[in-house]
Amino acid sequence: MVKTLAKSIREYKTPSILSPIFVSLEVIVECIMPLFIMRFIEEISNGKDSNSLPMEIILYYGGILVGMALLSLTFGMLSGRFAARASAGFAKNLRKDMYYAIQDYSFSNIDKFSTSSLVTRLTTDVTNVQMAYMMIIRVAIRCPLMLAFSLAMAFTVNVTISWVFVALIPILAGVLTAVILKCFPIFERVFKKYDNMNRSIREDIKGIRVVKSFVREDFEKQKFEKTSADVAKDFTLGERLMAINTPVMQFCIWFSFLMIFLLAALLTVGGKPVGEGDLTVLIMYASQILSSIMQLSMVLVMIIIARTSVKRIVDVLQEKSNIVSPEQAVKEVESGDIVFENVNFKYAAQAEKFALSGVDLKIKAGQTVGILGGTGASKSTLVNLIPRLYDTTEGAVYVGGVNVKDYDIEALRNKVAMVLQKNVLFSGTIKENLRWGKADATDEEIEHACKLACADDFIQAFPDKYDTYIEQGGSNVSGGQKQRLCIARALLKDPKVLILDDSTSAVDTKTDAMIRKSFRDEIPDVTKIIIAQRVSSVQDADQIVILNNGRIDAVGTHEELLKNNEIYQEVYYSQNKIGGAANEQA
Repeated sequence: MVKTLAKSIREYKTPSILSPIFVSLEVIVECIMPLFIMRFIEEISNGKDSNSLPMEIILYYGGILVGMALLSLTFGMLSGRFAARASAGFAKNLRKDMYYAIQDYSFSNIDKFSTSSLVTRLTTDVTNVQMAYMMIIRVAIRCPLMLAFSLAMAFTVNVTISWVFVALIPILAGVLTAVILKCFPIFERVFKKYDNMNRSIREDIKGIRVVKSFVREDFEKQKFEKTSADVAKDFTLGERLMAINTPVMQFCIWFSFLMIFLLAALLTVGGKPVGEGDLTVLIMYASQILSSIMQLSMVLVMIIIARTSVKRIVDVLQEKSNIVSPEQAVKEVESGDIVFENVNFKYAAQAEKFALSGVDLKIKAGQTVGILGGTGASKSTLVNLIPRLYDTTEGAVYVGGVNVKDYDIEALRNKVAMVLQKNVLFSGTIKENLRWGKADATDEEIEHACKLACADDFIQAFPDKYDTYIEQGGSNVSGGQKQRLCIARALLKDPKVLILDDSTSAVDTKTDAMIRKSFRDEIPDVTKIIIAQRVSSVQDADQIVILNNGRIDAVGTHEELLKNNEIYQEVYYSQNKIGGAANEQA
């Protein structure tokens, strides 16, 4: 995990090294300062005996102490500056590397992680790792050095009393270890609950119109309250356990002071007097030793929290796409011919049932093919194999006479335009959204694609026309308008194959017919695959594929299927009957 994360440090290696260097210098200065204070106190004591203390001595030691304090401050500021720069830069690279990794995922990789979980990993988890990294290169370096140097200096002052510190360190370490072991599973559990809470928030905000239309605000509030309280409960438990550190540390600090005074008194009575300077310095070193242990415990707690985040981040970074371009990839798609050859497919290797079984299908370039089937018939699954959004489990899919696994993925997907079942528009103008299909598309090309998709009319009705701003998710346009914009975006790719996955469901039958007519007249050489629920949307197709439970039940024209296929007959007559009843009522 450390090696994986270390790759994201990159250009921030220098500040990552400079921060511990300057913090080490800061510690050295702070550990030397008590020695000068001890000598200064001794000079004051000697001055008391002679009733005189030269001003030169006061200025000398005062100057040294002020100088060392300023030096310590400078080193500390530089250490903090480099630590902040290194940790923030590391977090930036980490988010970038994760985001880029996610962009390369196949659909099956994305299925492995929930959207809410990926958002949490990119935000909360990266922030935790950033804080831990800053503490590691600064506080985690400072504390052990301060502990070691202070302990060594204390032994140079008084060996007997210094053993008090040695005796207390195992006690503190034991308490700290127990807290760590207890807290780790709690924080590991709490981040999974974070994912659930984020999922709930995301669903609620995304579906706020549905929530309001069904008057379910109170239900959603209660659901959020429950998930939020669940997270708070575990965090409270973890924080309560970690809070044990502070009183234990405070007890040890005051106990050490008591023992220092007690031992100093015993040594003095026994004929080995402990001077005022020695006693003051030992108290200062006691404070440094025990405060460094306290700070180290805070660092370790932060690392405990971050360890879970690290694992979740590394899972994302180490996840490799199972769909990659071959070394000698084919760069050109010659035609829109499509062949499914004995294709079997399942979403997971351990799945018992195939989503598609024994699929054999041939589609000639330029044909219009309709796909019909009930819910769960695997219609979308079938077309997802064409641009290699998923790979076949068994068998092969050919486009333009070449196995799709032999194509360069980018070249293949640029020639297979797909309008997904869930139409997505991004925040930006209509032009900006449409140029996803072709980044350098001219205004004339954009307008032509919109005319083919029957979108130009409603766009021209907007005050800003093609510069109309689309809200996130296309919330300020209707479902039918969104579908037509997505179709126009796909047409701009100038594809060899155009796939419409139930992409005219929100469009009226007249507009649907106009879109299909424009396809026939304007892009006759493009292979058009239309998944639909309405028979009228595929009735004039060159061939219609009937899917049933992941198998091809029949392939034929409208007339052939109406004569020979029960599924098609049932769908056709039920839809016409409903249509006839609606017309009679009108």
